[in-house]
Amino acid sequence: MEEKDTQIRLTAGEIGQLWMQYLNDSSSICVLTYFLEKAEDDEIKPIIDFALELSKSHVKKVSSILSEEKNTVPYGFSIEEDVDLTAPRLYSDGFVLNFINQMSKVGLTLYGAAVGTSVRSDIRTYYMNCLTETMELYNRSTELLLSKGLFIRSPNLPKLEKAEFVKKQWFMLDVFGEKRPLVAAEVENLFANLQRNALGVAALTGFSQVAQDKDVKQFFLKGLEIGNKHIRLFRGKLEESKLPAPMGWDSEITNSTARTFSDKLMMYFTSGLISMSVGYYGTGVSQSPRGDISSMYNRLSLEVQMYAEDGANIMIKNRWLEQPPMAADRDELIRNKK
Repeated sequence: MEEKDTQIRLTAGEIGQLWMQYLNDSSSICVLTYFLEKAEDDEIKPIIDFALELSKSHVKKVSSILSEEKNTVPYGFSIEEDVDLTAPRLYSDGFVLNFINQMSKVGLTLYGAAVGTSVRSDIRTYYMNCLTETMELYNRSTELLLSKGLFIRSPNLPKLEKAEFVKKQWFMLDVFGEKRPLVAAEVENLFANLQRNALGVAALTGFSQVAQDKDVKQFFLKGLEIGNKHIRLFRGKLEESKLPAPMGWDSEITNSTARTFSDKLMMYFTSGLISMSVGYYGTGVSQSPRGDISSMYNRLSLEVQMYAEDGANIMIKNRWLEQPPMAADRDELIRNKK
């Protein structure tokens, strides 16, 4: 007779994914509850509510799994500590809908990876269900963006008339500054990274307005400088090939400066944006045959990682950074025994 799943210990990959998901979804509950409280558009409210209910169900399920395995549930985030639902409106409903759409795409990536690192059948089944739910969220939010004329499509390219093969190294390298037009993958990555940075800049603008701690506010302002710089570079690459670039979201932020989210929650969210940027820039490198673009992504990724270190130092200083599950420190155990 085979062992039951509950008798098989969680692997490092499984417990790492569950731990991270608890933090992500507990923070999402705070943000989405606030968004729902301030929403005015009756078509967007159900999308926010659907995303909120998914996060609530995930937190409940992950708590149950970790508790059954005698693992401590992360402290995470709570509405009582990390959001003021009476604060004025900070973002427009249009921004919120785009935010949910982008986060659903991130969720598809994370849950796909979680399925791939899960061994126990109950954990695999759980993450496959998460994928299905998140696909529904992405589909519903995309359809609503399209119906409202808010969906920003990437540029169109000429139709392929025949199959061709690369004939010169010029395709890969810059020869005396000469550059070929962008290939489809390069266009999509530049456009998507520009769009993600534009949303990130809008989010950080709101965060900088309501941040309470001086160091946290300065951290967000530095992030705005970095994000705007990356937007200019991505836009420049698209314009070199006479391709359009999406506009920013500055007009979708109100003038509110009242405390809305805790500094801890905003720092955690910003750390997540940084991690996503590093991952997406890595994809940009792998899918960009043109040397100047891949080197640009490498340079920007290093800049983002240095920014991440500044954020980690602030979170450690304020005791906001929860320590993830880690291997036993055998040397420390031996020293304590002595």
